[in-house]
Formats: sequence, structure tokens, C-alpha cells
Amino acid sequence: MKIASFNINGIKARLPRLLEWLEETKPDVACLQEIKTQDEGFPAAEFEKIGYGAIWHGQKSFNGVAILTRDQQPEETKRGLDGEPEDEHSRYLEANVTAPGGGTVRVASIYLPNGNPQPGPKFDFKLRWMKRLRNRASEIWREEIPAVLAGDYNVIPRDNDVFSVKAMENDALMQPESRQAYQRILHDGWTDALGVTYPAGKIWTYWDYRSGGWQRDQGFRIDHLLLSPLAADHLRSCGVDKEHRGREKASDHAPTWVELNL
Repeated sequence: MKIASFNINGIKARLPRLLEWLEETKPDVACLQEIKTQDEGFPAAEFEKIGYGAIWHGQKSFNGVAILTRDQQPEETKRGLDGEPEDEHSRYLEANVTAPGGGTVRVASIYLPNGNPQPGPKFDFKLRWMKRLRNRASEIWREEIPAVLAGDYNVIPRDNDVFSVKAMENDALMQPESRQAYQRILHDGWTDALGVTYPAGKIWTYWDYRSGGWQRDQGFRIDHLLLSPLAADHLRSCGVDKEHRGREKASDHAPTWVELNL
């Protein structure tokens, strides 16, 4: 079963690239972030044409997450995170999907706050959001089911996950508090699929449009797929579809994926 995460950076602007990627790689599940559209503008019919069911949680102009599933309709289990009723950002969506061989897998599409500039209220919100995510992750973990928390976490976990530590040292993505909040989730029993598969790092998932980041391969890893124990036990492979970042009018992120032998 192939489960992918893809920050599409505007689903309307990137729709041709997204459909192209889906048809070429055929993931069973695609968790999308930054769809940047209200619910009524989501192009569900375009995905139905190529065999994908969808659920989505949109927001005008920014944020927004979605889950696409091949040859089935995802069963929504949660929309948004508990703990801060005034938070109206569309950043979390969760569903049950059926594995090709049968059985249920829980997936979540996550778009974690960026947190810049830091220090400040945006960084404080990021840390509170990560605490709320940890609480939800703990609830899922206790269900003892195969689960994948996929998305743009806006956290660079390790120094070898960035092209230049010095260039990013003051960014919210690399602050000790951000990293510690991410590590707490891992310490609760979740496995960072790319992190354990590529311990030496240097596997980028994002290249900034500015300053020739793609052309110079100056990227970093902020798109993660965290696996529950029952999912991690069946991890077969994982990787990044880097080539898709180099296509015309591409997102600034590349699709990231895991294959589970369920």
C-alpha cells in the first residue's frame, strides 16, 4: 500500500501537475496540503475521472488539506484538532481507508503552522498546535491500528536535513522548541519513515522558489510520514519523487511516500 504526502501549493494552479503525478505513480492514498481553496472550489470531479475518491477541508486563499484514495471513498474520522476552539485554520484532516489486501488504515493529512517570525505570536501558535497534534497522535496510537500521519510539518528535525544550518538557524522551522516538540511525538512511539530509512539525511522535500533553491539543490526536509508501530512493522520502502519538483509550474515541495506491506 503506497501512501504519499504532497504540499501542492495551490490545487487550482498545480492541478495539471497533480493529476500527472497521480496517474504516473498511482499512490493508494495521497494526503495533500496547502490546497488554498474554499470547499466549494475543490476539483473533486477531476479526481473522480481518474479513479480517486476525496475528502477535503478548505480555506479561502491559504491553508487547506485533503485526502485522496484510489478506487474507494475515504471515511472521514476527524476534521481539525481539539484544544483551541478559536483556531479556524484548515490544517488537519483524518480518515480511515481500506488497504488493498483488506483491513483498515488510519491516515491524516497535516499542514503544521510555519511559525515565522519568531519569537512572537505565530511561533507560540505553532508550538501550541504541535502540542494539540501530539495529543491526537496519542489517541490514535492507543487504538493500536496501522496509522500514518502524513504532511508538511514545517519542522527540520536534524542538522543533516537542511542544506545549510547557518542559513536556517534563525528560522522557526529549526528552533530547539520546534525540534523538541517533534521529537516528543516520536518518543511517544511514532516512526519517522524517511528519518530511519535515510539516517545520513540529505534527502530534501522542499526547495524555495527564491534564490535559485531548486537549481542549486538548496533544500531541506520538512514533509514527514510518521508511522504507528503496526505500520512501521510493515514498512517496505519510502522516498521522494524529486523529479516532479523540476517540472514546469511545479509546487515548491516534492511528493513524499511510503510503501507498507499490509
